[in-house]
Amino acid sequence: MVKIIDKNKSRMRRHKRVRGKISGTPECPRLCVFRSSMHIYAQIIDDVNGKTLAAASSTEKDFGMYGGNCEAAKKVGQMVAEKAKKAGITDVVFDRGGYVYHGRVAALADGAREGGLNF
Repeated sequence: MVKIIDKNKSRMRRHKRVRGKISGTPECPRLCVFRSSMHIYAQIIDDVNGKTLAAASSTEKDFGMYGGNCEAAKKVGQMVAEKAKKAGITDVVFDRGGYVYHGRVAALADGAREGGLNF
């Protein structure tokens, strides 16, 4: 019998393990990434108060490009950094969401760093 590996189940296990060690505070919130096949999403979250402080995604009206490539991920990173600056946030903890730090996830992180976030 062929054993089929559920990739999302494995990702959720990794994400749960990482979330046991990483938590966002009001002083240093968490930059969380979610990646789908067509879009990418980023949120800055204060886990103590349970609030989303800033968010950006490739599904926003003014985005204007396909959201499933590295170029779009970098733009989303810059957008979330810009929104974080408006909210007075400079330092964050990066939560890759169980994904490998490669490709679109790394491009989003680079875009956020270029936008002025420190992590």
